[in-house]
Amino acid sequence: MTEPNTIKAAAQNEPALLQPLSLRGLTLKNRMVVSPMCQHSAVDGVVQDWHIVHYGKFVLGGAALVLTESTAVSSDSRVGIADLGIWSDDHVPGLKRLSDFAHANGAAFGIQLAHAGRKAFSEPLWEGGRALSTDALDVSGLAWRRVGPSAIAASGEWSEPEALTLEEIDEIREDFVAAARRAERAGADVIELHFGHGYLLASFLSPLSNQRTDTYGGPRENRMRFAVETAQAVREVWPNDKPLFARLSCLDGAEGSWGMEDTVALAQSLKAVGVDVIDCSSGGLTEETRRSNVPRGIGFQVPFAEEVRHRARIITQAVGIILTPEQANEIVASGKADLVALGREVLRTPYWPAEATRSLSGPGDYSAWPLQHREWLVRRHKVLDRLRTPENDASEDG
Repeated sequence: MTEPNTIKAAAQNEPALLQPLSLRGLTLKNRMVVSPMCQHSAVDGVVQDWHIVHYGKFVLGGAALVLTESTAVSSDSRVGIADLGIWSDDHVPGLKRLSDFAHANGAAFGIQLAHAGRKAFSEPLWEGGRALSTDALDVSGLAWRRVGPSAIAASGEWSEPEALTLEEIDEIREDFVAAARRAERAGADVIELHFGHGYLLASFLSPLSNQRTDTYGGPRENRMRFAVETAQAVREVWPNDKPLFARLSCLDGAEGSWGMEDTVALAQSLKAVGVDVIDCSSGGLTEETRRSNVPRGIGFQVPFAEEVRHRARIITQAVGIILTPEQANEIVASGKADLVALGREVLRTPYWPAEATRSLSGPGDYSAWPLQHREWLVRRHKVLDRLRTPENDASEDG
């Protein structure tokens, strides 16, 4: 198992953010990752042209790893009704187009596997992101259920979920396994298991949402069981040379619910069954606690990644209001996390990783840009240099 000791002494002069990272048989070219971001633009879970362009621009932008949005393991497990899916073989060709493009352009491609549980089926974000009513779903023609560990709604706007039976827990675990097999056929290099943000597996972790009295409820070890068993089952079918990530809400947003001691214990258990990276997020147990119970600020979730990294001795990925190359580089160089994931910043600037490479390596370094763009940018750089130093330009021409 790779330990979080990843900054190579021989490369001390190379910025930490730009150093490669080996995870099992995969080597990431740098430490920059594009975070999952729901697009609500699929049709029956199938990749559309929107996704080709959306993910493609991040690939061209220089990130080492591009992760898909929450990708549903069953038709009734979608966060939004237009989320990507991987519950059918029909979904594989579209996802394969994405992975093929990533590989052809020097990036790794990952698929985030998810089950939304009691927070399944919501409007697109641009329509408000609210829970769809049972009446709206009944007339939609969708096969749907909201399910959870117990019959406790995520909040007042969500309908009460059905409490899963032991047999249904087994079926959902097998849905994750089947999805992992499809992810391999789709050419994915990485699977990320979504165990955060109040979705199904996260709702099993919290004593507020999980009030079961069987082997999946009660003490923390029981509440962790579904997540650990799912990770173990996926690891058994996921190729040994491919890394497995898990996204956790290190604090789930509700006081007295799930905290850092719990997260460290879960990270240790996940590591023991073959998880390689913990993606450290927070919040989301209910809609009232969508955000974590810590003040939001620059890099506010980085301390979670640092604590998990050092206490659980596992590679971590930091997320949350990471804005500048210097900030991202410091996170990695100081050992707070091994990877830095970007969301809104790459939406604003898809070439953020390429620009970070240029910023940290030197203003004339366009090596992280696509070959098709590079010469144009080099020429622009030369022109700007001449404009800034007209006297030198004149003397050279003379």
